[in-house]
Amino acid sequence: MNEKNIVLNSIEGAKEFVNAASECDFDIDVYFNRIALDAKSMLGILSLDLRSKLRVCYSGNNETFNCVLNKYAVQ
Repeated sequence: MNEKNIVLNSIEGAKEFVNAASECDFDIDVYFNRIALDAKSMLGILSLDLRSKLRVCYSGNNETFNCVLNKYAVQ
């Protein structure tokens, strides 16, 4: 299982993230505090505080998704 912390900062960033996640054939979960969401759910992601750090957990590999994750990655 891979993990990365991200901050999306904007609605456009959230859209880019969800679109990249939707292209993947593996499960991707986003965790915020005690909330767990499917990364492929636009409504779910937009319901979060996009300025906060989100933990993304995923088990597969997709080049486009990895590029988007790296774009929004934080420590």
